[in-house]
Amino acid sequence: MQRRRSVRDAEVRGKRVLVRADLNVPLDDGVVADDTRIRGALPTLDFLLEQGASGVDVCSHLGRPKEGRDPKLSLRPVAERLADLLGHDVGFEESGARVNVLENTRFHPGETKNDPELARELANGRDLFVEDAFGSVHRAHASTEAVARLLPAYAGLLLERELEELGKLLGPVDRPFVLVSGGAKVEDKLGVLEHLGGRADAVLVGGKMAEQLRDENPLSFEVVLPTDVVAAARFAADADTRVVPFDEVPDGWLGLDIGPDTRRLFAERIAEARTIFWNGPMGVFEWRPFADGTRAVAHAVAESPAYTVVGGADSARALHELGLADQVSWLSTGGGAALELLEGKELPGVAAIPVAE
Repeated sequence: MQRRRSVRDAEVRGKRVLVRADLNVPLDDGVVADDTRIRGALPTLDFLLEQGASGVDVCSHLGRPKEGRDPKLSLRPVAERLADLLGHDVGFEESGARVNVLENTRFHPGETKNDPELARELANGRDLFVEDAFGSVHRAHASTEAVARLLPAYAGLLLERELEELGKLLGPVDRPFVLVSGGAKVEDKLGVLEHLGGRADAVLVGGKMAEQLRDENPLSFEVVLPTDVVAAARFAADADTRVVPFDEVPDGWLGLDIGPDTRRLFAERIAEARTIFWNGPMGVFEWRPFADGTRAVAHAVAESPAYTVVGGADSARALHELGLADQVSWLSTGGGAALELLEGKELPGVAAIPVAE
C-alpha cells in the first residue's frame, strides 16, 4: 500500500486549514450520545493548532438528511462537545473562529454528487486540505474527494493510522491468522471474505451470515460454521428460547445467537491465533438473551496476545459496552471503508491525496 502525503509533512503555520473529520455521531435529544468519533479527530486538530495554523475549519456529514436542512441533524451539538474535548474555543459556522465547525455537509444536495461547485465553496479562503475521515473515504463526495483536487491535500493522523494498521492485514502476518465475521448479510462482506479470508488460516462465521453460507457457500474455501445456536420462537427480546444444533432449528423458529458449544469452539480458535480480524456480531446482541455469543468473541479477541483488529459499528459497540475497547491492537473507525480497503478496492478519498515522496 502506497503511503500518502501526511499532515506531518505540511507547512501549516499561518495557514487556514480545511479538515474533513468524521463527526457522524449519534445524538439523543440534541446531545451527543457517543463521542468516540469526536475524540478520534482530536489528535489532528491538536497537531494543526500546535503547528501554528491560523485557523482550522472542520467539516463532516451527520446522518442522512432527506432534503436540505434538518435541525435534528445539525452539527451544533457536535461543535459544543468538540469544544469541551479540545480545550479551545470552537465556533459553529463562525468564519473568524480559530477552530470552526461547518454545518452538516449533507445539507447541500451537491455533497453526495461530488459536486465541483460545492467543492469550490469548501476550498474558498482555505490554504490546504486534510482528510481525516476514514469512515467516509470510500465515498467520492464533494467534501472527501472533489475538494482534495482543489487544495494541497494531506492525510490526517487518524487516516494515516487506519491505513497503517489495516494495511498490516494485507501483507505478511504472524500465523495462525483467524478472521471472525458475523452480521446479517453475506453479500455485504463477500468481497472482504474472499480477498482476506482466502489468506486466513481459519474463517469463523456467526450471525445470519452463517445460515446463508450453510445453505450455499460461494467462497473458494471452507469456513467454520456454528455447531449450535440459540433459537427463538419469534423475533423478540422476550421470545421463548432453546439451544439446538445449528441445522435443527424448529420450523418457524429463528437462530438469533451462536450456542455455548460454538462459543467455546470459536474462543479456542481465537486463542490459537497470532493475527485476528473481527467484523460483525454473532447474533442479535442488542437483546440480552442473544448477546452471549458476541460477548464471548469480544472477550476472546480482547484477551488474545495476538495482533487484533476490529472493524464495524456493531463490533466496536460491543467492545465499548464491555469496557474492552482499549484491549485490542486497533479498533477501526470505519465500517464500509475498512471492508473496502481490505477487499482491495481503491478508496476515492485516499486516492485523491498525493503519494508521499
